[in-house]
Amino acid sequence: MKRDYYEILGVQKGASKEEIKKAYRKVAMQHHPDRNPGDKTSEDKFKEAAEAYEILNDDDKKSQYDRFGHNAFAGGRGGGSQGFGGMNMDDIFSQFGDIFSGGGDEGFGSFFGGGRSRGGNSRGTRGSNLRVKLKLNFEEIANGVTKTIKVKKHVKCTTCSGSGAKDKNSVQTCGTCGGSGQVRKVQNTFLGQMQTVTTCPACSGDGTTITAKCAACKGEGRVYGEETVTVDIPAGVQEGMQLSVSGKGNAGERGGSAGDLIVLIEEELHPQLTREGLNVGFDLHISIPDAVFGTQIEVPTIDGRAKIKVPPGTQSGKIFRLKGKGFPQVNGYEKGDQLIQVNIWTPQHVSTEEKAMLEKMSESKNFIPSPEKNDKSFFDKVREMFS
Repeated sequence: MKRDYYEILGVQKGASKEEIKKAYRKVAMQHHPDRNPGDKTSEDKFKEAAEAYEILNDDDKKSQYDRFGHNAFAGGRGGGSQGFGGMNMDDIFSQFGDIFSGGGDEGFGSFFGGGRSRGGNSRGTRGSNLRVKLKLNFEEIANGVTKTIKVKKHVKCTTCSGSGAKDKNSVQTCGTCGGSGQVRKVQNTFLGQMQTVTTCPACSGDGTTITAKCAACKGEGRVYGEETVTVDIPAGVQEGMQLSVSGKGNAGERGGSAGDLIVLIEEELHPQLTREGLNVGFDLHISIPDAVFGTQIEVPTIDGRAKIKVPPGTQSGKIFRLKGKGFPQVNGYEKGDQLIQVNIWTPQHVSTEEKAMLEKMSESKNFIPSPEKNDKSFFDKVREMFS
């Protein structure tokens, strides 16, 4: 089971971005692979902290996490954040490389400098996130569905495999930073020597420079194209909910990691049913004779049709409940109900013969309204309907 992201970083739920960043630096420093060579446990904790920071540092993702916890990203089946378990260290440093340098902390910056063999703080520039809208009908929402969508975006250049170079001989180690991706400057101050570490201006932190650019992408390492993305939608999602598909946004420049694809859920209107949270509503119209004598009738549900029994003497406004015929909770065990409100249909046009019969019936005391004191009011029924 995934650990709470706030617990991983050791911060409270209301922590500011600066507090979250500071906490991440502390945990990352403790479990950094350079300090714990060959320690699989520390490596896993380092990746775990990176995943927590990736969510909590993003306002949209943090908002979804605060509302739904890990269910907001639906693990492997909901198209959510896939975490850093399958990513290598370069991917993590590419996204969060700025955290491992400078920042007024000489010891931190010096330790995480360009001494790593991977060549620099980052590799290329991370791609931006993309947002798409996805419409679902009631049946798809109730049961969950796998959708295949075509996304127009920046994709990795296949000619240069994302490097941006004409060929492998067109890439050389940066002469300014010596391949570290960083430059260090030592200044004498009244407090003593102060060292600052900044991203190399010559290679933008890549550690390499290109002598001849790829003709297809003009050195960017990406081109505009289209990708088919499969998104697994969990049962029970609602209008406005967002799912994040990790690494399916715009490709990064020169080998940088891709952004995320943010899927915004929209609900298609059902021709007969309505939704209120986990519950489903349906207005059932019956005739006066059916209300008087009772009847059996079929009603639509989100997964087919169901028969209900309307007892004799049913009043207009009566609500029947079909237990468990509503929507499921996202990745949970709770399930809503279908609520059926009876409306007695009053004809607007009657024949002469029908009019005579109705006038005769109106003289009977059985047709004089006489509600019982324990009958529920309209507002009581509404409250009961959505309780």
